[in-house]
Amino acid sequence: MNVQVLVATAARLLLNTALRMPYPYLPAFSRGLGVPVPRLIELLSVRSALAMGAPLLAQLPDRYGRRRMMYLALAVFSGAMALVVVWPGLIALAAGSVLGLAAKTLFDTSLQSYIGDRVPYERRGRVLAFIELSWSGAFFLGLPVVGWLLVNAATPAAAWRAPFGPLAVLGLVATAVLWAVMPHEPPQAHASERVAGPGWRTVLRNPRVLGGLAVGTLISGANENLSVVFGTWLEGSFALALTAIGLATAVIGVAELLGEGGVMVLSDRLGKRLAGTWGLAASIGAYALLPVLGRTLPGALSALFLVYLSFEFTLVTLIPLMTETMPLARAKVMSAFMASHAVGRMLGALVGVRLLAAGILSTGLVSAAMNVAALGILLVWVREEGDPH
Repeated sequence: MNVQVLVATAARLLLNTALRMPYPYLPAFSRGLGVPVPRLIELLSVRSALAMGAPLLAQLPDRYGRRRMMYLALAVFSGAMALVVVWPGLIALAAGSVLGLAAKTLFDTSLQSYIGDRVPYERRGRVLAFIELSWSGAFFLGLPVVGWLLVNAATPAAAWRAPFGPLAVLGLVATAVLWAVMPHEPPQAHASERVAGPGWRTVLRNPRVLGGLAVGTLISGANENLSVVFGTWLEGSFALALTAIGLATAVIGVAELLGEGGVMVLSDRLGKRLAGTWGLAASIGAYALLPVLGRTLPGALSALFLVYLSFEFTLVTLIPLMTETMPLARAKVMSAFMASHAVGRMLGALVGVRLLAAGILSTGLVSAAMNVAALGILLVWVREEGDPH
């Protein structure tokens, strides 16, 4: 299992790098494509909206097996990245982004269900937190490399598409390695790979699940509200070049890495629900401090560090908590949870583009308010199945 988790984490690093790379480099994509930044932000919101179809993919891991769907997801990802290389342009970027997100959604749902089937709940927080290192790794490792590729492209006009070829090749490599290390026969003990479990009507009537989906929507919306503007904010307010923005993303990556490490250490000891409560409280404070600290570059980077540290801790804590809200429908619950994040990202992008002109003060306060609402919902509704409190 250790080798499988390590390889799956590396594969997920590629998926997350592709998903996250537009955010800090929106100005570079805008210049290369000849498209205004607000239009690209709207494209990101459309991509997130289409991710609401994640529950439609939930039946695939249950019907065909977690492993096969992970292989399929990586193959689709490579094809999506290759599409942009072969047919560069806004339409190909939009299609590749949607396919790439579909691949990530299928991969994440399959992997989280695979881990949920095999790892006891009392240890699941540490394992899933380790896998989530691939999310921070995208900012800490992947996006600085993307920045280097953008800067060293043959021409400035071609810079925006430079990362897609390497991502396509690495996706195929990841598929082959994952196939080599995964067991080639499903364990007979895990009947959940063959039984669909409760239907969607039952899942969506469960108050624990609905509460978790609402929390996921709110915290992702708050984070996306900032994510779609921080690259433009840093470039416009502090005149940062592409390479400097790449280094700034590394600061965020370190923050997320520490947040995921905190989950590995604390979530199983404190309990996932209590840890999530503390994470949301910290997020409220971090977003509120954003306009105060964001007056200077060191302050802005410190504020971003605090925001992404607390957000990542909260999100990664909620993942194992959600796997146990309705264990017999784990794949459906996790795909719905991912869809809730897509809803949040869509709404956050739409709000963020409208708050862009108003400045970072509005961004910080709106995101803080969304986390206040999420904290109230978590305290009232979200808990593990069988927990009477």
